[in-house]
Amino acid sequence: MSRRVVRQSKFRHVFGQAAKADQAYEDIRVSKVTWDSSFCAVNPKFLAIIVEAGGGGAFIVLPLAKTGRVDKNYPLVTGHTAPVLDIDWCPHNDNVIASASDDTTIMVWQIPDYTPMRNITEPIITLEGHSKRVGILSWHPTARNVLLSAGGDNVIIIWNVGTGEVLLSLDDMHPDVIHSVCWNSNGSLLATTCKDKTLRIIDPRKGQVVAEQARPHEGARPLRAVFTADGKLLSTGFSRMSERQLALWDPNNFEEPVALQEMDTSNGVLLPFYDPDSSIVYLCGKGDSSIRYFEITDEPPFVHYLNTFSSKEPQRGMGFMPKRGLDVSKCEIARFYKLHERKCEPIIMTVPRKSDLFQDDLYPDTPGPEPALEADEWLSGQDAEPVLISLRDGYVPPKHRELRVTKRNILDLRPPSGPRRSQSASDAPLSQHTLETLLEEIKALRERVQAQEQRITALENMLCELVDGTD
Repeated sequence: MSRRVVRQSKFRHVFGQAAKADQAYEDIRVSKVTWDSSFCAVNPKFLAIIVEAGGGGAFIVLPLAKTGRVDKNYPLVTGHTAPVLDIDWCPHNDNVIASASDDTTIMVWQIPDYTPMRNITEPIITLEGHSKRVGILSWHPTARNVLLSAGGDNVIIIWNVGTGEVLLSLDDMHPDVIHSVCWNSNGSLLATTCKDKTLRIIDPRKGQVVAEQARPHEGARPLRAVFTADGKLLSTGFSRMSERQLALWDPNNFEEPVALQEMDTSNGVLLPFYDPDSSIVYLCGKGDSSIRYFEITDEPPFVHYLNTFSSKEPQRGMGFMPKRGLDVSKCEIARFYKLHERKCEPIIMTVPRKSDLFQDDLYPDTPGPEPALEADEWLSGQDAEPVLISLRDGYVPPKHRELRVTKRNILDLRPPSGPRRSQSASDAPLSQHTLETLLEEIKALRERVQAQEQRITALENMLCELVDGTD
């Protein structure tokens, strides 16, 4: 008799478990808008969820510790005039989140550490450049204040949030609606999927498609793609018979997939969440009640099915916690935030270990909150890997850090250094601005400065009174 050799892997026994009922977030009116984004974003400090809102778009931001029933009057982040379609936390500042909307704008928000008394309505900056709805957002993994947006106008815009400028505009690469965009680990390349069924790898600074695969999946439903740690690509899609598939691709040889896994027959688009530290990809289908997970390795068959977490309720969306937000003392290797119709439920993925000691093999150094590059350095052609931190002693999020926005002077007409870029409004020649518009902008700025000065004076007076009182 031949003995079956079992593949060695520390992740073979990973299991998922829903958090106890008192650890869930109840009474949240999750958005019903028809859009294939995850509707949820999470970091080590906050949980953000796109919610139903009359007469505009809104999302709610809760401190992670605020579990249980959420008050129906809890303050929301409101500012968009149409539904919010995507939200994404800045990887380098846990208090900054970007939102994209059907109203064609992107707004960047500063979330305070304390619970606000009323709705947050004033973004730090509003980015306007798309002509149709904006449905995809993704922060650059290593460069400070660099944000990517993709819209229904088939255009990808890369912004410098610190100045409000358009750094790059990729406007002639996609003939149809863009379904997903993903950065590679150092932010030098993009992987995009499009309604034309093509998977593209793009160098955004050169404005070139580096490689493309015309039909990675034969089916008609939307594709998704993410980069792996070693530069390969994972794509999810559908076969001609509507079977859901997971494929692994080598961009240097795009003819055939390295591996192809067929799963079930279902309509739900599979959202892939990839963890580069463990090389595990988790597949969450919208409308499914399960999470499948696979380990990606260098040995055939390259994609190894691990297990499926199943529950009774279908998921409306899913948030994925960055590694630095996990509890290393419990051997937690992933945490999801599953959206139901009226609540959000944490799901914890754990590797069973007997020892209480820190498990070095489960927790290699992982990307921390410090950027490796400034926006201008990245634009000029520099690349850098993420700045890593150790989780040996756990991770303590830094205190509130303010994002400072310095808009470039509209009258400064010197062309900025660096490769080709799209013109933003502030780079446009002066002749495009009427004299009246300029005068109105100057007047509005003066009024804003005056109001700020009055506020500073009032605060200084309060401070003096407090000091006098203590004396």
